[in-house]
Amino acid sequence: MIDEILAAGFRAVELGYDLRRDLAPGIEQRVAERAVEVVSVHNYCPVPMGVPRGHPELWVLASPDPAVRRKAVEETTKTIRFAASVGAKAVVMHAGYVRMRNRTRTLIDLAERGREGSWWWYWTWNAAQRVRERKAARPLEWLREGLALLDPVLRECGVRLGIENLPSWEAVPAETELAAMLSGLGSDRIRYWHDFGHGQIRENLGFINHLRLLERMREHIGGFHVHDVKPPATDHILPPHGMIDFAAFREFARLDVPRVIEPERDVPVEVLQEAVRHLQKAWEGPAPRPARDPAPAKGFYG
Repeated sequence: MIDEILAAGFRAVELGYDLRRDLAPGIEQRVAERAVEVVSVHNYCPVPMGVPRGHPELWVLASPDPAVRRKAVEETTKTIRFAASVGAKAVVMHAGYVRMRNRTRTLIDLAERGREGSWWWYWTWNAAQRVRERKAARPLEWLREGLALLDPVLRECGVRLGIENLPSWEAVPAETELAAMLSGLGSDRIRYWHDFGHGQIRENLGFINHLRLLERMREHIGGFHVHDVKPPATDHILPPHGMIDFAAFREFARLDVPRVIEPERDVPVEVLQEAVRHLQKAWEGPAPRPARDPAPAKGFYG
């Protein structure tokens, strides 16, 4: 797996939540040989023992079930220690959801039928906002408690934890909630991990203004997942085949944090390399060499 990524012109990776345990020794060998750098690890990684397949929400810190929250802390601690063992400086995690009817799916369905701005769209939007405001306090408190428990482990391991923005209304924390939480925790180990695709979906559904959101969150940013969107909500499209104007985000791309390209499975190497060239042009980076002479895609990670 690592050798295929190296052959595509990359020299650094994020290890995903579906990484099998039997692949870990080979990755550790490549890291020891300095052939590749691991910049981040996506919780939970490697896939925990006893589960059929990996998923970032096997357990979440915002769960109403205390046993699930304890398991989330336990397994996230293992991911943090694994990240430290392969030299990664960041772990990316999903925090959880407010328990409410899934209004996001309704908004997407309406948008796909061209009914944004209809009375049903606004009714659904307002209903989702009212319910979420009423129910979000407890999940946010459970999340805060879990992060406080993880902070000493992060400090011990020299790793940062990035809370990823998720594309649905029901997800916690929302951006403003996370900013307030991080200020209250006062920890330099816990950050905001911005997913460009998720951010664009949130804008398409009327939750945020994507660019202004990043301006408000600038001081908290710990890293990026980079992919594009076909409206209204099909993500993991690689630029330039989506709708995001990446040049508008140039100033944020210059932050000294990881920028991890997050494509669909089985994407052709040529499409991936085209995305790198497009992003480097949008963000004023150098163009990579031709595919026949693979070179490090500086600043981007597979």
